[in-house]
Amino acid sequence: QVQLVESGGGLVQAGGSLSLSCAASGLSFRWYSMAWFRQAPGKEREFVGGISWSGGGTLYSDSVKGRFSISRDNAKSTLSLQMISLKPEDTAVYFCAAARSMSTVLTTTAVQYGYWGQGTQVTVSS
Repeated sequence: QVQLVESGGGLVQAGGSLSLSCAASGLSFRWYSMAWFRQAPGKEREFVGGISWSGGGTLYSDSVKGRFSISRDNAKSTLSLQMISLKPEDTAVYFCAAARSMSTVLTTTAVQYGYWGQGTQVTVSS
C-alpha cells in the first residue's frame, strides 16, 4: 500500500521560512517523479514544484520560483520543500504527489500524479 505522509506545516509570519517533508512508502521511490501541490480555500489545486526521479530536473511555478526549493533523498524515500520569504498568499494545504516516470520532463498537471498525501496546512500571517 502506497503512502505519502507530509509533515512540517504550521503557522509562520510573512517573510519567514518553513520546511515540509514527505515520507514515501510502498513504492519504488526512485522510479517516481515527485511534486508539491497546494490548495487554498475556494481555489483549485495548483502545482508548486516538481523534481525528476534522479533529482536532476526541477520545475517551479512562477509564484514560488526563487523562494522555494525542492529536493529528494532516494535512499530515504523522502521529498522536501524548503520555503523562504513566505507570503500570506502562500497559505494553503500542501500536498506531495508521485507520478511514475523516469523522464526528466516534469508534468504540472495534477491528474498525471497517481499517488497523493493527505496534506499539511501552511498558514502565513501578515
